[in-house]
Amino acid sequence: MTIRETAIAKLQQLPDSLLQQVNDFIDFLMYRRRHSTITDDRKDELAQAWTRWFESVDHLEVTSTDSVSDYQQHLVSKYRQQGLEL
Repeated sequence: MTIRETAIAKLQQLPDSLLQQVNDFIDFLMYRRRHSTITDDRKDELAQAWTRWFESVDHLEVTSTDSVSDYQQHLVSKYRQQGLEL
């Protein structure tokens, strides 16, 4: 006897008052299975998107610019004008 046949035989022995609960539980199991499949697919898509992003960022070239040092000099100058010491 297969598991399906065993489950059907047990269902046939249940009183009608319990069949609604069993039916609700079956609906819940089907919903959870459907929902977990969708979630797993989305997790895979998200992981692939992050992998592509990290790979593209790893190939970026980072160069220093003089504008940073200019900014720092202006900032220090402004602090000194206000009487602050660094």
